[in-house]
Amino acid sequence: MTRIDQWKLAGVVLATFLAAWYLYPSYRFYTLSPAARAALPPLELSDLRKKAIHLGLDLQGGMYLVLEVDRSGLKPAEAADATERAMEIIRNRVDQFGVAEPLIQREGEDRIAIQLPGLTNRQAAIDLIGKTALLEFKLVRTPEEAVTIFERIDSFLASRGAGRDAGLDTLLARHPLTGHFVQTGRAFAVRNEDLPAVERLLATPGLDSIIPSDSQLLWGERNQNLGGMTGREVYVLKRVPEMTGGSVANAEARVGLKDTNPGAWGVSLTLSPKGRAEFARVTGNNVGRQLSIVLDGVVSSAPEIINPIPNGQASITGNFTVDDAKELAIVLRAGALPAPVSIIEERSVGPSLGADSIQQGLTAGLAGSVLVIAFMAVYYQLSGLIAISALALNVLYVAAALAGFGATLTLPGIAGLALTIGMAVDANVLIFERIREELRNQRSVRQSVELGYNRAFRTILDANLTTLISALFLFQFGTGPIKGFAVTLSIGLIANMFTAVLFSRMVFDFMLGRGRVERLSI
Repeated sequence: MTRIDQWKLAGVVLATFLAAWYLYPSYRFYTLSPAARAALPPLELSDLRKKAIHLGLDLQGGMYLVLEVDRSGLKPAEAADATERAMEIIRNRVDQFGVAEPLIQREGEDRIAIQLPGLTNRQAAIDLIGKTALLEFKLVRTPEEAVTIFERIDSFLASRGAGRDAGLDTLLARHPLTGHFVQTGRAFAVRNEDLPAVERLLATPGLDSIIPSDSQLLWGERNQNLGGMTGREVYVLKRVPEMTGGSVANAEARVGLKDTNPGAWGVSLTLSPKGRAEFARVTGNNVGRQLSIVLDGVVSSAPEIINPIPNGQASITGNFTVDDAKELAIVLRAGALPAPVSIIEERSVGPSLGADSIQQGLTAGLAGSVLVIAFMAVYYQLSGLIAISALALNVLYVAAALAGFGATLTLPGIAGLALTIGMAVDANVLIFERIREELRNQRSVRQSVELGYNRAFRTILDANLTTLISALFLFQFGTGPIKGFAVTLSIGLIANMFTAVLFSRMVFDFMLGRGRVERLSI
């Protein structure tokens, strides 16, 4: 064996060893039972999942969403990059939620396509991504100011005949709105059974003109326990917020934030240095007043300011489950969306459908491989077996590259792998037919092998290079599934040049180097 052959052998052995090294986490992860995965320490499981081959949406199930960013309410300068900012905030939320290998990309001017592999909880995805998460701290108007505004609204509604349907109830006839109210401390509340009627009254055309421009009405949380009844509080707030969510440095889901219900979940806020100074100013100047915490237009809580709060700590309490509190903490840490978003397209892929896709893809690939192996072994004999070995290495290297680069395997990616196998076989067929042609021209076996490889190399290089260029264009301009196809095809083409030209040539050189060979099994 010459020195060059030794270097070739060392290169093949090293490449194969590295491929096995990168593929071992995938083998271990996908052969573990669900119970065994659950028994692993979280950090070890996360590291193993990260190193394993990632499966796309079509193979492991998940959700596909297309969002549209409503930029109509933004100034031109803000609207220019609103979609990009929304993408970044959504990406931060998804990363903190723990979705493995999400795909988030822009489509057109104001649309965002999102793939969430493994996430099949539709409501969780919508709450996580679609929530604007606009956090505001607003002062609550004093009870006297609130009563004045409500009386003006009652007069306006009564003049419009809103109380005529009350029948013998003279209170509702004179006070169509506040007649439904129940006083709860310093706040006003509405029973659940009266909510539809009150919401209809507040939607009366022209009502906004009665409310002072520096004030607004906002609802509290739904289904609150309000002293023996279930209902919803209504607040009169100062319209301009004292602070916004941009002042929040950190948010954590915790229990014990509400004195009246220590076991309830909420969100603890830590303000930034700038926010801490603003919070100290607001609380110092408004001792004795209520400061509401408003999230997406709903008052989460409205505690009374007892003393100035210089430490920059606040909390959001309400009817939160543990999952609600954790999701709210995530969106507050990631920041508010610059504009509202709406879901215009939604598709779900169940895990069983993904498993079926994998099974069908593997079955198709196995059936095709068996036919190719049988053809190569029968038609090209021993040389065909060499080509089959090269083909096996090709598949091994492609899978290892997917794992090593952290690429995602999709159903189109499996199609790209099948195409790679076909092109690898095609390269070997070109070489073998060239060798046969030289043998028919009465050349020696060694000369025929050397000329066969040399003359077929340019054709193989041209074919692989032109296909690789096409794959690069598909990757650059294609969307998710097309990118998966392009990635697998590109890696396969590069591996094909290594196995079909270097590995198989090395095997032939080794066979011919052992002595004079009169006949080649081809």
